[in-house]
Amino acid sequence: MSLQHQDGKVSVTDGPYAETKELLGGLLIIEARDLNHAVQLISNHPGVQMGRWEIRPAQDMEPRIRESEKRRAAARS
Repeated sequence: MSLQHQDGKVSVTDGPYAETKELLGGLLIIEARDLNHAVQLISNHPGVQMGRWEIRPAQDMEPRIRESEKRRAAARS
C-alpha cells in the first residue's frame, strides 16, 4: 500500500513499492488492527505531506517481546 499527499488529500494506491536501490528515508513501526487502520494512522501523520509513504505488514512481535521481557526479568533476579 502506498500513500501520497496530493491536492490537499491523501491518495492511497496498491504500490508501487520502492526498490532496494532507492533511498529509504526511515522506518516507522506502528501497531494497527488491520491495513485500513494503518492507512488511517499514517494518513494523519504530518510527514505524509512530504512525500510517498509505504505501508507493509510486519510479523507479530508480541511473542518475542514477551520472551525478551522474561529474559530481562530473570537477569535482574
